[in-house]
Amino acid sequence: MTLDVHRERDFYRKLLELGSHDAPEPMLRSALAVLLEVTGAREAYIELRGEDDDRARWWVSEGCDTVRIDEIRGTFSRGIVAEAIATGELILTPSAMHDDRFSALGSVREHEIEAVLCAPIGRERPVGVVYLQGQREGASSGLDDSATGEHVMFFAQALAPIAELLLHRNSSELPDVTHESAFSGIVSRSPLVRRIVEQLRLVAPLDVHVLLTGQSGTGKTLFANAIHAASNRRHRPFVEINCAAIPESLLENELFGADPGAHSAVPRGGVRGKVEAAEGGTLFLDEIGELALSSQAKLLQLLQDRTYYRLGSTNARRADVRIIAATNVALPTAVAQRRFREDLFYRLKVFEARIPSLAERIEDVIPLAVHFCRSAARRHELEVSRLSPEVLRTLAALEWPGNVRELANRIESAVLHAHMRGVGRVEVRDLFPTNDAVPGQDETLTLQEATRRFQRAHVLAILESTDWNITETARQLDVARSYVYTLIRVHGLHRET
Repeated sequence: MTLDVHRERDFYRKLLELGSHDAPEPMLRSALAVLLEVTGAREAYIELRGEDDDRARWWVSEGCDTVRIDEIRGTFSRGIVAEAIATGELILTPSAMHDDRFSALGSVREHEIEAVLCAPIGRERPVGVVYLQGQREGASSGLDDSATGEHVMFFAQALAPIAELLLHRNSSELPDVTHESAFSGIVSRSPLVRRIVEQLRLVAPLDVHVLLTGQSGTGKTLFANAIHAASNRRHRPFVEINCAAIPESLLENELFGADPGAHSAVPRGGVRGKVEAAEGGTLFLDEIGELALSSQAKLLQLLQDRTYYRLGSTNARRADVRIIAATNVALPTAVAQRRFREDLFYRLKVFEARIPSLAERIEDVIPLAVHFCRSAARRHELEVSRLSPEVLRTLAALEWPGNVRELANRIESAVLHAHMRGVGRVEVRDLFPTNDAVPGQDETLTLQEATRRFQRAHVLAILESTDWNITETARQLDVARSYVYTLIRVHGLHRET
């Protein structure tokens, strides 16, 4: 069974929606519905047992009577299910009756079982199993189709982290999902970012291509690294290429490599491209929206057939790579303007995650700033590892058009300036050193004038937003009410009548 691009995208979207359930049974029922839709199986059974547990904790079925369910459960100790759990691999047979592994089983002979597909939920330590048998009348293809098996195996592996979490939750033993997590380096308090992380945590083990979109500087590279680290390819290379940083004439050489004689700069042994370097791992294509149309056609071939050609070669090479692409370009617009191939766009967009700007996650400014401060101090072996309260208030009030990248660079610069002053914490003067104006300001000001102007504008803006409510203004500024009156007096602020 070959799913078209749209059905494939719907399939993985439905997998992600399984993570919204709070209890195993409704999650399993939703999972069963997805399985039946994709495979058209006549009998379907899903069971969760948990580690080191020989009892069925949760199960759902379709098309199976009580006797048949008992027979399927019986094969946990020997037979089809037992082999799937023992090996951690997919079991797919067009006819169990004629398969030497299972033909001697009594239930197989009694029911004349033909096509069977069985997948463990989890590879190393399975917590359950997906069992499918037979084909409904009018179904488009059989269970013995290798593409069907591929999708079911993806399904079972995507189900594993959800199942483990729900099993622990219903045993009052929630696991620590952040310690040593591949996504633990993503610092955020934002519910929006947390939702994206949870989705990517489920997508990561699936061998599907991912498209990361969002403004420049939002951290798409960090998310790409996290996806790779949480994937089954994590022990293989993560190779990055910036499509905008390489001239068009050199991009194919960089991406696919070149055989001797392709051009004058190719050495005797040829040039090894990024695709070859990423073999077995992940190829991260940053700024994919800047890729030339000629290169897009060759990338499409890589995605469709997993083959590519070195420059100067007529021999196709096989490639086992996962593609993660990122762009700050609106690809639908680029498609409409014929600057980006529509077929490539849909191939890349099996799963898309838009990384929000810092303006959409303002609650993350302070924790990110603290993280960047400590990180810079460790990296440069400095003792400057704190931000003053005034700095924190200033950071929260500023706009960051350059997003997380701009914030990180500003904090690292401030840490270095504080170190040069011989102090142990960053002050406002370190954020805006001499000749470094407050962001958004064209003229060059002294440190004192820049700080004074920022403070006056910020205090006045808060006063006006609270209708000059001194108590509320003090709360938002995180200062005493008496200090608000001092600021009003020092800056000569007046309420407009």
